[in-house]
Amino acid sequence: MRALLLILIAFAVQGAGQIRNDFERNMNKPIEPFKIVDNIYYVGASDVAVYLITTEKGHIILDAGFAETVPMVEANVKKLGFELSDVKILLNNHAHSDHAGGLALLKEKSGAKLYAPKKQAKQLRRGGKQDFAWGDKLDFAPVEVDKRVRRDDKIRLGDVTINAMFTPGHTKGCTTYTTTANHGDERYQVAFVCSISALDYNLIDNKNYGSIRKDFEETFSVLRSLKVDVFLASHGVFFKLKEKLEAWKEDPETNPFVDRVGYRKFVTRMEAAFKKKLAAQKETKPNIKR
Repeated sequence: MRALLLILIAFAVQGAGQIRNDFERNMNKPIEPFKIVDNIYYVGASDVAVYLITTEKGHIILDAGFAETVPMVEANVKKLGFELSDVKILLNNHAHSDHAGGLALLKEKSGAKLYAPKKQAKQLRRGGKQDFAWGDKLDFAPVEVDKRVRRDDKIRLGDVTINAMFTPGHTKGCTTYTTTANHGDERYQVAFVCSISALDYNLIDNKNYGSIRKDFEETFSVLRSLKVDVFLASHGVFFKLKEKLEAWKEDPETNPFVDRVGYRKFVTRMEAAFKKKLAAQKETKPNIKR
């Protein structure tokens, strides 16, 4: 029965058309898994980020990438000396196909429970369809959420506590997760930042997402308030994964993922891009109050 379910999910995924073009294919190239700090590992692809957080009571995986990323994640978890069957909780920072496309398959393979906020759960159940910006274009295999995450919830497994922070805008259910990690005598604040790009979204009078401007503004306020030592995110390019791995090879004694300055610069840069886009849209809509 389990094998049959995996086959059915695989067919559903294929029908959803997970990786659609060369741009997405380039985000999904294999790289070697590695320990970032303490009990936090990178098990994703070249740009589509997936994280493993280990505990003595089982493990947590944050995001799944595309459906095509899942075999890579499974192999990477094993390379690091862990088993996918020991994963107890799945998290997802937002319901786009490059982060949620593999959740149904990963959930079935691991037997883990999927946690997500209400707005995100709806989108995951719909398999990405009826997206406020993309409609049904970026669909994926639908997946049910087992436990709803509320604002500022603390997700606990073993000796690990993960904080859920709602940071909507990029999607209505975008969620940033934070936790702590030890490194020698240091205790670091770790952030897994949800995407905060406004892409080509309508920020002024969006009929499908009326609070989009307010949500983005509140999200930037929340992210600016965080003290972050280890900066991670939904895409490797956001936190310069490739460059940091190269820097680590050059200087193995210094962990480049401890990047307080990089985090602040990233949030500042993305907020500036949002404000620039908002100002440009106001110029084309002269009746909008400034």
